[in-house]
Amino acid sequence: MSHESLPHWRRQLGYYWLLMRFDKPIGILLLLWPALWALWIAGQGRPDWKVTAVIVAGVVIMRAAGCVINDYADREFDPHVERTHRRPIAAGLVSPREALTLFVVLCLSAFAMVLLLNRLTILLSFGGAFLAASYPFMKRYTHLPQAYLGIAFGWAVPMSFAAQTGGIPLIGWELFVATVLWALIYDTMYAMVDRDDDLKIGVKSTAILFGSWDRHIIAGLQLLMLAILAALGHQAGLGPIYYLGLAVAASFFVHQQRLIFHRAKRDCFEAFLNNHWFGATVFAGMALDYLLA
Repeated sequence: MSHESLPHWRRQLGYYWLLMRFDKPIGILLLLWPALWALWIAGQGRPDWKVTAVIVAGVVIMRAAGCVINDYADREFDPHVERTHRRPIAAGLVSPREALTLFVVLCLSAFAMVLLLNRLTILLSFGGAFLAASYPFMKRYTHLPQAYLGIAFGWAVPMSFAAQTGGIPLIGWELFVATVLWALIYDTMYAMVDRDDDLKIGVKSTAILFGSWDRHIIAGLQLLMLAILAALGHQAGLGPIYYLGLAVAASFFVHQQRLIFHRAKRDCFEAFLNNHWFGATVFAGMALDYLLA
């Protein structure tokens, strides 16, 4: 059966699927790894299964909600950008009203699950919803929308600590800072892909702000993040397996620097995608260290 011969409702569901970016899970993974880091540290390697299930499901749903509201906010820009002109709203496949309705449904679904957790986590969820809804509009007003994205993505960290322990210790906020730095790293790489188009249409980004210093600033952020993660390992009582994982993860940062050296669009996007392996390696080292301790 061809796509055109499908019933209207099935075609529309397919467009919603694309709008929520479920065909591109990289965003889910980049949001998920810091949440898992937080859960494993907060639970000392044995996080509560219900808390873990709710946080993971919330990550998936709120990432989808973030993609929907992002495309709604960028509906006037996306048709003019090479990488985004085929997105469902930009291509006229999903109406702005449908997108807003889908965003509300996703947020309510995530909130319904958070109600299974403690009061502090429920209160923090309002902040998470605000960050997700407001982030897409930041690129109009500041050259640091990537930092705001980091706060939005990193919000899963204090929520994970709150859900697991009922509070947010200093180590939780330190991990939050590391997560914000990580978003600055990978989302600047992502913005390097769109820099030429963004300059034409007046959209702001760290790639534009950093200019010819982009690679050097990213390298500095990578070193700072690794230093924080190393210090966190000591505070959490993690051992050599964690630090071995961190060393392997650092090699991915080196690889990313090679990829972005000439600032070729395809290579910058590849560097962005490679951050998934950085996050996975940090988690693997952490989980194995707790398991074998």
